[in-house]
Amino acid sequence: MKFSIGGSLKLAFRPWVEGLENIPAEGPAILASNHLSFSDSFFLPAVLDRKVTFIAKAEYFTSPGLKGKLTAAFFKGVGQLPVDRSGARGAGEAAIKSGIEVIERGELFGIYPEGTRSPDGRLYRGKPGGLARVALATGAPVIPVAMIDTEKIQPPGKVVPKLMRPGIRIGKPLDFSRYQGMDGDRFILRSVTDEVMYEIMKLSGQEYVDIYATAAKRQIADAEKAEKAEKAERAEKAGKAEKADGKPE
Repeated sequence: MKFSIGGSLKLAFRPWVEGLENIPAEGPAILASNHLSFSDSFFLPAVLDRKVTFIAKAEYFTSPGLKGKLTAAFFKGVGQLPVDRSGARGAGEAAIKSGIEVIERGELFGIYPEGTRSPDGRLYRGKPGGLARVALATGAPVIPVAMIDTEKIQPPGKVVPKLMRPGIRIGKPLDFSRYQGMDGDRFILRSVTDEVMYEIMKLSGQEYVDIYATAAKRQIADAEKAEKAEKAERAEKAGKAEKADGKPE
């Protein structure tokens, strides 16, 4: 990653970084970041001296065709961990297990508490499962990270990125050792997650929305579907009116 792509990314996009001194030179830590773009998982590791292991949806490893094979080879090559998001509990348990294993090896574990990319550039409510449970199970510090403007470089669905400078702000490590052994308490999990999201919000300057990003995506999809249905209905009514007036369609 660092030798094949990292250097090219830094040369082409010249990302600026604040707070690099907050990343420990050795030992485990959890990097909790907002998620604006597919490219977030490239820019953050590129500017760090240490390897960061993220969890990635299993579809990146199982997609068919040449593109799917190349994508799978890349994600395996950079050490990302596939997580199957299907089933009743989705990625939760698999993400927790994977995160704990990475931390126990003394490495950096990267996670997006929102669980998916922001649909509109705003910061959404963090999911209380993976992040908080890994932190409380391992005692590892949580380092909040804010990606800046990456959604402008590569919006969802866009393949060719736009050349512009993204930013990365890295906050001071957060210590949750006071909650050690309380990872079964859902109120504690929510408290830890909200504290991390608050720090990310301060670093990123994003507007915070107190719903999950997955719910926001459903709302946006439903609104777009309703708008299309309304346009189709108006078009149908206009066509009927033309017929009634004896006008050509």
